[in-house]
Amino acid sequence: MNDLGKGFGYLMKGQRWVGGRGRWLGLGLLPGLLTLVLYLGALVGLVFGADDFVAWTTPFADGWSSPWLGIFRGTLTALTLGLGLFLAVITFTAVTLLVGQPFYESLSEEVDRSEGGEVPQSGNSFWRDLWISARDSVRIVLRVAVYGIILFALGFVPVLGQTVVPVLGFCVTGYFLAEELTAVALQRRGMLLKDRLRLLRGRRMLTLGFGVPLALAFLVPFVAVFLMPGAVAGATLMARELAPVPPAPAPDNADNTDNADNTDRTADTDHDNATAGPAAAPDRTATLPGAGYGGPVSYQHPGRAPQQPPR
Repeated sequence: MNDLGKGFGYLMKGQRWVGGRGRWLGLGLLPGLLTLVLYLGALVGLVFGADDFVAWTTPFADGWSSPWLGIFRGTLTALTLGLGLFLAVITFTAVTLLVGQPFYESLSEEVDRSEGGEVPQSGNSFWRDLWISARDSVRIVLRVAVYGIILFALGFVPVLGQTVVPVLGFCVTGYFLAEELTAVALQRRGMLLKDRLRLLRGRRMLTLGFGVPLALAFLVPFVAVFLMPGAVAGATLMARELAPVPPAPAPDNADNTDNADNTDRTADTDHDNATAGPAAAPDRTATLPGAGYGGPVSYQHPGRAPQQPPR
């Protein structure tokens, strides 16, 4: 349960991070606003066309008597709108990240830089990273669609469909929202989609603590736009715990300073030895064991005058 609170804490830390840096917040609103306009148009079309869509897909119910026809198609219409909103919340993040790819990459790098340590780089070109992000987003959307269909079917179960299923829906939404957002930082660390999913499964409560509150907030369209930059920053902070980066290497000038100090110390030592004169020179006489009864024998280094052993 501690991880639930910690995940929510990362979400708040990300919002505070961009809140203290107005430039990043201002630039981060542009991709979200553009995506919001597109999604609002699609959702308005879904609201006005949901009844016709349900009637077109259920021709077998045309002959049903009232009130069963209205109850059946009304329930299907509500579930269709709920599924559309569910998919919109999930894909909104993916589309916004694609539209704002250059900005959010820079934002994530700046968060890493401000927190200290080495700033990971993917080493790929911009177009390569964009292709990987788009491909992974499609895979995530397909996974979400599978879960959405299952939850849609479970929605017909009495009581369970009106209580447990919505909770599961928000958990699934929050989990994959967290995956989409942490992908910005984890992809720079060279992690593939399967590795990222395995990493998040290992800290499921942390992931849900970050993603579920965000999924609830994203139900309000304008809130989603304003939270998006902070969500990327918070996801980067969380990614630093999930996949820590090594500390930044010491500056080169520090090594040069150490070398210079060692050089100075060596020079000082040589100078002291030179000025000390012959008296300070080390004694190179070694005493070896004597043969027979003659006592110890002195060994003199070649090139020096012979010395007499002590009497």
